Amino acid sequence: MAASILVGRTAAFCGTLKGASLSRAILPVNCRCEFVLQAARYNPKPLWLNLRDPYVPDKESNKTPEWQKTSRYDRKLFGRYGSASGIAPASLWPSPEELEKIVAEEKEWHPPLEVLLKNIEARETEETEKRLAKEKLIAANMAKMPKMVEDWRREKREAKQKLKEEKERKAKLLAEARERFGYNVDPRSPKFLEMVAEIEKEEKKKRKLLKRRQKEEQAAAPPAAQP
Repeated sequence: MAASILVGRTAAFCGTLKGASLSRAILPVNCRCEFVLQAARYNPKPLWLNLRDPYVPDKESNKTPEWQKTSRYDRKLFGRYGSASGIAPASLWPSPEELEKIVAEEKEWHPPLEVLLKNIEARETEETEKRLAKEKLIAANMAKMPKMVEDWRREKREAKQKLKEEKERKAKLLAEARERFGYNVDPRSPKFLEMVAEIEKEEKKKRKLLKRRQKEEQAAAPPAAQP
C-alpha cells in the first residue's frame, strides 16, 4: 500500500513538472516562478509510526471497540508495526474453517484455466445446439408455409362463400315472408322466426326423404358384373 502511494505521488509530481515545462512558453515569467515555487514547497505529510510504543488495544478491556479485537485488526497492526506490535505471526494465519472458505471462494470466483476452458466449451456447445434446433424449426416451418398459406386462402374463400350464402338465404326468406304476409317483416319478429322454423322443418323432411329414396334405388340396382 505504501509503495502504491509513493508511486502515485511520484507520478503526480512528474506530471506537475512536465506541465510546468510545457507551460513556459505560454505563462508569463512571474506566473512561472510562482508555479515552480509552489511545486518546490510541496511537502507531503509523512506517515508517522511510533515503533517504540505502538498502540496495541487491550482485548480484555470493555472500553476497547469490538472491531479492534478481531483478527483482521491484528493483521493490520502486524502489517504496520511488524514484530513491535507483539502479535505472533502464526496467529494471523487463517483457521482451517477460514482456509476452506477461502479455497471454496477461490474455486468459485477464480477457477483454474482448465475449468474455464471446459465451461467455455460447454457454453459454446449449448449455444450451437440451440442455434441448430432453432434453424431446424425455422426450416420445418418454412417447408409447411405453402400448405399453411393455401389452407388460409381456402378457409378465407369458404368463409366468404358461407357469408354470401347466408345473405342470399336471408334475402330469400325475407322475400318469401313478404309474399306470404303481404308486407315487409322484421327478421327479429316472432312471425318471421316461426316461418323460418317451419321452412327448416320442411327442408329437413325433404332431405330425409331424398336420402331414403337414394338408399332404395341403390338397393334395387343390380350388382355390378365381375370382370
